[in-house]
Amino acid sequence: MNPRRFLLTVLIAILPCASALAWREPHIAITKAALAVLPDWQKALLGDELAPLGENYCLIPDHVYTDRANAKFALIESRPREVYVLDLHLPAQQPENLETLRYFMGKAVAALRAKRVPDAARFMGTICHQIEDYGSPAHTLPGDNMFTLLQQFLPPSEAMKDQLLHGPIENGDLPVKIDGYRPRLLGTIVEEASWRLLHRIHEGILNARSTTVPIIQALYASDAKAVETAQMKAATVDAQITADALHTMLCLGAERYEPEAERALAQAPISALWPLEAESLYYPQKQFFSSPNWGFPHTGVILAEGKKAQPLKLRVTGRDGASVEREFPNGISAGMGKSLTFLLPRGVYHGFTVLAGLHPGLGANGKVEFTITGDGQPLASAVVSGAEPAHAFECDVRQIAELQLTLTSRGDPRSQYAIWAEPTLWK
Repeated sequence: MNPRRFLLTVLIAILPCASALAWREPHIAITKAALAVLPDWQKALLGDELAPLGENYCLIPDHVYTDRANAKFALIESRPREVYVLDLHLPAQQPENLETLRYFMGKAVAALRAKRVPDAARFMGTICHQIEDYGSPAHTLPGDNMFTLLQQFLPPSEAMKDQLLHGPIENGDLPVKIDGYRPRLLGTIVEEASWRLLHRIHEGILNARSTTVPIIQALYASDAKAVETAQMKAATVDAQITADALHTMLCLGAERYEPEAERALAQAPISALWPLEAESLYYPQKQFFSSPNWGFPHTGVILAEGKKAQPLKLRVTGRDGASVEREFPNGISAGMGKSLTFLLPRGVYHGFTVLAGLHPGLGANGKVEFTITGDGQPLASAVVSGAEPAHAFECDVRQIAELQLTLTSRGDPRSQYAIWAEPTLWK
């Protein structure tokens, strides 16, 4: 059995579902905080469903075995129940997570457009729960939902040594507020909005991971205030992402968008996005490279000798035709032979542009072949030496679901300091 499926089976067997898989009461606090910052017209659209969305519907995935009337709103018809229940609680890999978000967002938007607001609010509650669980400090370690492995690295105090940590890490009465936060529009079609939401959720997962060890240490020290402080850091970001999702679904359902918010969606830089090779949002050891140094891809910097961060620089052709050095805040440095594969929302973006070359100082003696493929088919390729200006790529990606960037050494392996600068998707 798949380890994630086995975990769910065990959890259902030994604990009530709400205890094993949820933020518990913080779900309600987080959802209410998100609802509070929605525009007035969106609150009016929800009407009588506004209160139950914050008090009940956000808990639907926890109650699928006890609340049969609402269980269907957390059901993906094409999947067995134990599969969809797990995917609503624990982050998997990007394709699975994106499919789940796209499905329930599509259901919510379709119900809104059909004027079935009660159904829409229940589907929205399911997505709220998914976002909030993925950003929960208790759901941060892949395959270690009860933190039994982590306790081998962080031995518990005498008082905590026999306790499973999942519940203590996430339980609490959190005063979540995000007053003044302005929810973001994530897309004007479901395909785009669910894709952008996936990457917002990644921000929430990483934020939650930064709180998990401080919470455990505070639990060991019986420091309730420190526990709540770290929990609030996770819950606040969860609430902001939940607000973005709710706002976007209501905009999509009403087909109502602010022009400024719509214009902001015209392009999407991908250098800060996690590629599929970074499984569960970290690079496993098999993805480390050795040319020119041991390491893994970095955004915004390039590592000299694998340890000294330097600004991203490329040699480019200036307006007068002369070659000049230019610094780029947005870009990716990577190693030879390790591809980076990015999920794209099919049909949303028309073009992909990127400047590809070698760092003029670190890679002066190098030569690298830069290759771009889409769904396994070649889109463009160029060999660039350290003495040449960066190559400007422009590719049609309208029907592409997976965009892959690959580097191949064609010169001195000690000088292959390659950079993908300003990699951007365009509508």
